[in-house]
Amino acid sequence: IKKSVEEDVFIPLYPKSTVEDKSSLRSKFQERRFWSAVKLLSNVVLWDGIVQEDKVRDLGLSKLLNRYLLLNILNTPLGPGNIEKCNKVVACLPERWFQDLKGGSTLPELLNFSQHLLQ
Repeated sequence: IKKSVEEDVFIPLYPKSTVEDKSSLRSKFQERRFWSAVKLLSNVVLWDGIVQEDKVRDLGLSKLLNRYLLLNILNTPLGPGNIEKCNKVVACLPERWFQDLKGGSTLPELLNFSQHLLQ
């Protein structure tokens, strides 16, 4: 899993003007790579409870979400597409990670993502 996260994930960053045209090849390629990485995130968190939680959170949140997915989300114009991406990421996260958190707080690895959601 670690090797897949570190070596197989690639989401190119193109200028916003290039990917605003959803029919362009660059935009389509970037979207496919994003959704492929979301699928990998969902597969990584499936190991929660089997593999040590800190390892799963490191791979899924620190490396995959914060290094790749969040950059794409931040470069996606606000609107339905951005909301869909955020919803899919949130759906991947195990509820038990949030059970012991006090109201208004989040996991340290999710701080930047949470700030984006608040905006």
